[in-house]
Amino acid sequence: MSVIIRRTSYNLRFRGHSSHQFHTNLVAADNKETGLYGFDILNTPKGFQRFVNEAVERSGELVQYISTMPSSTEIIRAMDEISDMVCSVVDSAELCRHTHPDREYIKEANEASMRINEYLHFLNTNRNLYKAVIKAEQDGCSLTEEAQRAAHYLRVDFEKGGIHLCTEKLDRVNQLNIHISHLCREFNENIITDLGHVDIFPASRIPKHLHHLTRPIYRSKANSSRDNVKEKGLRILTDPNTLSSVLQWASDAEVRKLAYVQGNSAPHANLGVLDKLIAARHEIAQIMGYKSYAEFAVHSNMASSPKVVMCFLHELNNMVRFKADEAIRDFKRKKCGQNYVDLEPWDETYFTGMMKASAFNLDSSSVASYFPLSQCIEGLKVLVQSLFGAKFHSIPLAPGESWHPDVLKMSLDHPDEGPLGYLYLDLYSRKGKYSGCAHFAIKGGRQLSETEYQLPVVALVCNFSGSRNSSIVRLNHWEVETLFHEFGHALHSLLSRTCYQHFSGTRVVLDLAETPSNLFEYYAWDYRVLKTFAKHYSTGETIPEKLVKSMQGAKKMFAATELQRQILYALIDQTLFGEQPSPPRDTVSIVADLKSEYTSWNHVVGTHWHTRFNHLLNYGGGYYSYLYAKCFASSIWQEVCQEDPLSLATGTALRTKFLQHGGAKDPACLLSDLIGSDGIIKYREGGIVPDITSLFDEMSLTEVK
Repeated sequence: MSVIIRRTSYNLRFRGHSSHQFHTNLVAADNKETGLYGFDILNTPKGFQRFVNEAVERSGELVQYISTMPSSTEIIRAMDEISDMVCSVVDSAELCRHTHPDREYIKEANEASMRINEYLHFLNTNRNLYKAVIKAEQDGCSLTEEAQRAAHYLRVDFEKGGIHLCTEKLDRVNQLNIHISHLCREFNENIITDLGHVDIFPASRIPKHLHHLTRPIYRSKANSSRDNVKEKGLRILTDPNTLSSVLQWASDAEVRKLAYVQGNSAPHANLGVLDKLIAARHEIAQIMGYKSYAEFAVHSNMASSPKVVMCFLHELNNMVRFKADEAIRDFKRKKCGQNYVDLEPWDETYFTGMMKASAFNLDSSSVASYFPLSQCIEGLKVLVQSLFGAKFHSIPLAPGESWHPDVLKMSLDHPDEGPLGYLYLDLYSRKGKYSGCAHFAIKGGRQLSETEYQLPVVALVCNFSGSRNSSIVRLNHWEVETLFHEFGHALHSLLSRTCYQHFSGTRVVLDLAETPSNLFEYYAWDYRVLKTFAKHYSTGETIPEKLVKSMQGAKKMFAATELQRQILYALIDQTLFGEQPSPPRDTVSIVADLKSEYTSWNHVVGTHWHTRFNHLLNYGGGYYSYLYAKCFASSIWQEVCQEDPLSLATGTALRTKFLQHGGAKDPACLLSDLIGSDGIIKYREGGIVPDITSLFDEMSLTEVK
């Protein structure tokens, strides 16, 4: 989508005043029944139909009002209200589709999503709205600075949707956008329905602590004279989470290979879907006058062009290539007792885990003992209170508000400012739920009047093993890091105080959006932070500093390898959506060639892991943004946070100079205001790239090999 909605991960842009009733914690206080997420209208699955109808009806009224050409201030305000209405539907449907256990709710949310997306195409190609936005932009002297910025970006976004094209071309762009929406949905549905599996005999080949991830199967025992003698085996679903566990813990190399090959060969149908997606996006880019979809996608970001992005990626790759492979190659050579052993992709996770355990005497179950989920949530509360002087309070959910018994709700309150926003936590895995971790916007912050502010409402969704009724849910440290990452997104939304929803929280240029989340990952590794909440689940002992140092050492051991992987992902994204060769090449060979060129890992014939890489949907042409964020976060941590990460002064700087502005200020100005332009950004070829010095100092990578 363009004008009304722009996505960063699952974070949608825009909101406004609505005719439907929306409630917060006040509802629960008197036990009044409401609907999903506090929307009265969503008290039944069919409520989504009425939700769409109301949004379309009210938006139509606002479109008519804007067409009368009121004052520029009123044009921008009304555009924001349209956006609020529409995005309330889109955001709620998106969260429901990914998390609700009731198939009827999911069905209605899917239909609502399709209907509202089609209506968005009408809005994004409405020439009366476009003319009104141009009028507002030209009348900038009468607008506030934020309103001027809103007018400018609304006009730019309208044009990204093709509003300036002739009718024939605009109709084709609309058709392609609808086609792309369907392809993205099909891609994701294929990932969910085609998990793949391998059958392993005998069952003893699978470590016992992984048996809960499998299901037993039986076959007639070979060489047995008795027909009723059955051999027990285990069926492993090769979904990403299970596959990761098998690759980490299965000592049998053949088991790892079988799981890897199957897990990276499904869903096969997405090869065709991806080809169609690439072709559709390329056609849109060419209609818009760009050489490639990557150029179209990057043009309005800080990077400004694929050339700038590729130069940045090559610079990073030159720094990490040698170190990324050296340690693991030496280790496997020594372990296997051979002069030289090729590295196979299914070996990486297993051998890196062994190396970390050997070098730092680490045991993952011992580490997890210090991270009961309940304590980790307390850690988030400590973090917010120390940094921002605010407190999270658990509040009861009203009847009908929740989508599952595991869901928690918290309000964020400041002693001087009052309520800042609301956060839902849906942290446990369950069948049919979105398998990843994400921050979902439900309501964005927005100034409704001089005295009234629409508070942001967000949901933090993870997939930790267990449930609220489990005895004690303990997290692996990588899960703690993930929790803090998503919490960074949530704080960006909750602490934002923009006048317009268009700029609320994570509604920023794509190559800035992941910076807060990457920054808060550092808090999950700092002993000064961990000691405030990481307590042993049975003894209450605070996590030992020596253990944290070992964890930090293990992380640094393969930091270059992980960075190399992210560089490869970004290069694949840029190439797939870059200028298209004639005739087109198949994506499998493109990915295989890039893997061979930029890493030392072999490509396994027949595999196509990228058919599960759904970042190609949401971040098409923009996956490099994760690497931008990694560099920005490293600079911010070292310059602003590292000396005293939990101080109110640190939090005040983060909030007042960065988080509260959302996308209402120029991203380069935000970063420069926070730590100074010399230490965080560089200007190159008409675009902006991060200064990589802090990240590479952190990783002890200072020489190009």
